[in-house]
Amino acid sequence: MASNKGIALVNLDEDGVDRAFRADVLQGLSEAQKAIPARWLYDDAGSQLFEDITRLPEYYPTRSEREILEARGAEFADLIGPDRAVVEFGSGSSVKTPLLLSAIDPAAYVPLDISGDFLRASSAELSAKFPGLPVYPVEADFMRRVELPTEVAGMPKLGFFPGSTIGNMVARTAVDLLRTMRETLGEGSKLLIGMDLIKDRKVLIAAYDDAAGVTAEFNLNLIRRINRELDADIPFDALQHEARWNDEFARIEMHLVATRDLQFTVSGKSFAMREGESIHTENSHKFNRRTGNALLLAGGWTPVQRWTDSEERFSLVLADATIPRSAL
Repeated sequence: MASNKGIALVNLDEDGVDRAFRADVLQGLSEAQKAIPARWLYDDAGSQLFEDITRLPEYYPTRSEREILEARGAEFADLIGPDRAVVEFGSGSSVKTPLLLSAIDPAAYVPLDISGDFLRASSAELSAKFPGLPVYPVEADFMRRVELPTEVAGMPKLGFFPGSTIGNMVARTAVDLLRTMRETLGEGSKLLIGMDLIKDRKVLIAAYDDAAGVTAEFNLNLIRRINRELDADIPFDALQHEARWNDEFARIEMHLVATRDLQFTVSGKSFAMREGESIHTENSHKFNRRTGNALLLAGGWTPVQRWTDSEERFSLVLADATIPRSAL
């Protein structure tokens, strides 16, 4: 029988606020270039807005990744094998997950997500699709090592990290996360990870600044969350979404740009922004084969196979946990 037991590992303060969220916001707003880590975009409202983004005509990554998952199921099954516990990092609505689960015959599914209500709802929906598959949702910040449910402790693991979320992080943070994933999954594990590819600038900008304004609403929702959870008074109507291509770092950047001089407080601390100053809310790095492989190797994973969609816009990479060695 499938289980929908949730394990809450988020560290809340006496007001019920995630301590890491408060610390990241206060630290980020204190820096010369104000910045807040992208993971805080994904409260329940943000998670739903992101799902809306994935259905937009400009947003190609979801369609491209689904194409790979639908076309390469037999290859996944051959290289991954059956009876693994699939651990999905940042599972969201798990819309792509059924394609993988149908292909590889897993022993269990463990979705990890920081948005608890969204996690439990999507886990229940997936359990209904796979009634014989044990499902163990874990509410946690996967940027830190996660203790997996005891029910899957003895199973070989497959980490699943779709959507090129790894591209949201600068190289140092991405390497740290990959190493943390390896610790969470253990020896003998595998990782199937999505990596978006470098392409025409116009295609990239449109994917992060859609005509309907859904991505802008997703970005601005972070301010609503800060105001609601951190007793803040940031003027919502004085910030404007902007997507920028940074060629030096091969990434799209999302910013919230002040349209006038601002003063506001967050958790009792005062901040100011000048007109034109921005809060940097997300990076989305783009990769080629060499940069993607280098990142995985630095994080303790050895690439095994790489697949791209028919337009070569997106890639899925399968990697093995690198066996520790004392020599080169």
